[in-house]
Amino acid sequence: MARIMGIDYGTKKTGIAVTDSLQIICSGLDTIPTLTLYDFIEKYLETEEVEKIVVGMPLHEDGNPAQIAHLVVGFIRKLRKLYPAIEVVEWDERGSSKAAKEVIFMSGTKKSKRRDKSLVDKIAAALILQDYMEQNHW
Repeated sequence: MARIMGIDYGTKKTGIAVTDSLQIICSGLDTIPTLTLYDFIEKYLETEEVEKIVVGMPLHEDGNPAQIAHLVVGFIRKLRKLYPAIEVVEWDERGSSKAAKEVIFMSGTKKSKRRDKSLVDKIAAALILQDYMEQNHW
């Protein structure tokens, strides 16, 4: 079975998460500069089989698109064009960064590490992916 990748897209940094090959467990993989995102995905796909990419769509609490939503839409379009064999799913990411901060805090991580935005992005990507899997009865 192939993996599912989760992406928490940001203007500067992007969090990446993946499932195991049996699609049971999802975990944060990395946080990378957004400028290198396409290269990262290409290299990852050279070594791992991915059947689906779940991309977090930034929405305000009222459901309206956040300021960077148009960038995410463009990113999704490009992914679909580059990788037509991989299903690309848009997923509501409301509250994922806040939840990621809470998870990091509850884990007992030291204060200096909790300030690390790249850790938040990676965990947020994992939470987006986990939410997708739970809502789709994985």
